This record gives sequence, C-alpha cells and structure tokens, in this order.
Amino acid sequence: MNMHGNQPPAMSSPAVSLAGGSNQVRVRAYNERLVLSLVRQHGSLSKADITRASGLSAQTVSVIMRALEKDGLLLRGEPVRGKVGQPSVPMSLNPEAVYSFGVKIGRRSADVVLMDFIGGIRHRVRKTYAYPKPDEIISIIMSGMERLEGQMSADECTRIAGVGIAAPFELWNWADEVGAPPGAMDAWRDFDLHAQVSERVRHPVYLQNDATSACGAELVFGVGPSYPDFVYFFIGSFIGGGIVLNSAVFSGRTGTAGALGPLPVRGPNGENRQLLDIASIFVLEKLLLERGIDPEPLWYSADEWVDFGEPMDIWIKDTGAALAQAIVAAASVIDFGAAVIDGGFPAWVRARIVAATVSAVERLDLQGVIIPDIIEGAVGAQARAIGGASLPIFARYLTDQSVLFKELA
Repeated sequence: MNMHGNQPPAMSSPAVSLAGGSNQVRVRAYNERLVLSLVRQHGSLSKADITRASGLSAQTVSVIMRALEKDGLLLRGEPVRGKVGQPSVPMSLNPEAVYSFGVKIGRRSADVVLMDFIGGIRHRVRKTYAYPKPDEIISIIMSGMERLEGQMSADECTRIAGVGIAAPFELWNWADEVGAPPGAMDAWRDFDLHAQVSERVRHPVYLQNDATSACGAELVFGVGPSYPDFVYFFIGSFIGGGIVLNSAVFSGRTGTAGALGPLPVRGPNGENRQLLDIASIFVLEKLLLERGIDPEPLWYSADEWVDFGEPMDIWIKDTGAALAQAIVAAASVIDFGAAVIDGGFPAWVRARIVAATVSAVERLDLQGVIIPDIIEGAVGAQARAIGGASLPIFARYLTDQSVLFKELA
C-alpha cells in the first residue's frame, strides 16, 4: 500500500444475507457485530428492540447479549418498567471496553489520539511543523503512541484494537502551497507509510484518506443518522470531502470519489479556480502573511483560533461563495439531503462559514436545482483523527454502515 492508498484492509465478508441477521452458528461473529452496531447507533437498546431491528430470533439475541456483556462490551442499564410484562433492560456500549489509536497527518500538523469504544477522545498529542517529512511523521506517531500508552493502565493497554491513520492523497503535490523547498517532499512518492508503521507497532494498522476518514466519522458519530445521503466538505490546510449514499461512504471506482478540492468554481474576480485554491486554510495563512500577521496560531490548536479581523472576513466570504457553487454543482448531479461543512477550526468559525455559504447560495441561479440542507458538521476539528481511530474498531467489532442502516430502515 502506498502513501495515497485510501482504503483500509478489507474486512472479511459476512456469510449472511444483507436483508437481516442469521441464526446459524457459523456466522455468530457477524451477528455479534450487528448487535453491537445497533446498540452503538441508538445509544442503548433492550433485547426486544434488538430482536425487532435485526431480524434475529429472541433466543439468538439473548445468547449474543449475554456473551457481549460477559466480555465487557455491553453494560446493563436500569430496568424500565412498562404497563405490562417484564421490565425492559437497556444495554449500552461500554466506553472502556475497547480503545484505538487515531493518527491524523496534515500539511502543517499531526495528531495522535486515543479513542474509546463510543468515539470519545481520551488523550491527544499534537505536533506542528513547516511541512511533513516521512521520518519526522514516523517519529511523531511512535512517540505519540508511547506517550498515550503511558497514560493507560496495563489492563487498558490489552484492549487496544489497532491504529488507524488518516493521511492526505499525494502529499508531494502540495510542496509549493505549504512552502516546502523544491524536492523536499518527493520522498513521499515511494514511502510506504502503512508498512513502516506496521513494522514498528504490535497492533493492526489501517490507512485511509484523511477527508474520507473525516466523512466516515461524520456518518457514524455525526449527522449520519439524520441524513442517509450527504455531500461532505472538510476544510483543512486544503479542502477535501466525501460523499455518503444510502448511509455508506461512496469511494468510487478509483477510491477518489468525493475529492472535492479540484472542483472548478469562479473566484472573487470572476476567474476560474479550483475550490481548494479558495476554500482552504492555507489561503487564510497567505492573507495573514501579506498583512504582516503571524499565522502560526492557525496550526497550534484547531479549537483556539483568534478572530484575525479583516483577512478572516475576506477568507470566510470567499470560502462561502466558493462552497455555494460547489454545493449547487453537487446538487445538480445527486439530490443530497444535506451539504455538511466542517473543518480544522473552532465552532464559531464553522458557523460563520456555513452562514456565508447559505447567503451565497441564495444569490445563485437555482432554477432546476433542489438545494440540500446546508449544515454544520457535528464531529468537529478532530474528525480526521476520529475517523482514523474508527477504522480498527469497525474492522473488528462493528458492521459496515450500509448494512446497519438498511437493517434499521
């Protein structure tokens, strides 16, 4: 697998019809995944709820839930008494049952996070740099994991499912934009990140495109339950995105579907540009440098930006106008239920960008186009790292989301 591979190692295919669960012993592992996935989606479910949603027999569900509770994956809640019959006992995922490492590799910074079984970030390490270099990235990953494991008990360390890495496509192509010296990033062309990390850790390693990872995190932990079809924009150093169809991330024939950065849009002066040349954080960085303002705070912490005033106002307005065009173009092809906007910045910046986008859409010619709901992402700045950390958990414990949501339909 090379640096720009965007798919995690394939999960084994369940020997079961997608129309429902199976009562055969030979696919019990899949049925357990189905139960865990249903519980995760709803927060908590009783045996009767799971039986109705899964299509499994009540006896099969009872056996599975007892096994999952014994293994510490499910927690028993307080009984809920109804008007008739036995009380209902809700079961929920145990956050401490499983942990995973998530790695986000960006053009200006890298994050290593420890995530629990329900998507909570327990600990995080962040490093900034002028531009990413392979050896430095490996060092950041290894030292970050070592530091995070140092904050865990020996028992907790035994419950680590793996390492999921969210990394951009073709890092070497963005050397000029990030200000790297000529040829400084060419080493990424032949650098097998997956293999290099796998050689150094005892856990399974998964690799996926960073924007695809963020989109997956939004599907699972964000607005996915409300919108089975949405187009997703994540504004990082460079804007990227993803497409969700029928409650599953659609990667396309080559794995690059939803790479929205190259979409052609009109710039502020009417010129033809790519979306990434307008709606990316590196553009705001350049605006700040042109005005003699230190842009480093953009990269220290995605949650602690300051209001940079006029250059930020310009960037948000231009970004909103470009996103509006991209959303109209996407909606002309597929009638998405939502256009979700998120990024590596605080919630107040995201809210301003969404408002600017909504305003810009209203000024466009919308004849024949049904505009989706334009909404804020629910996962936030850590979406890429959370998406990465989700890879080993989903590979080992949960079903593919397209199966899960079809089951719930």
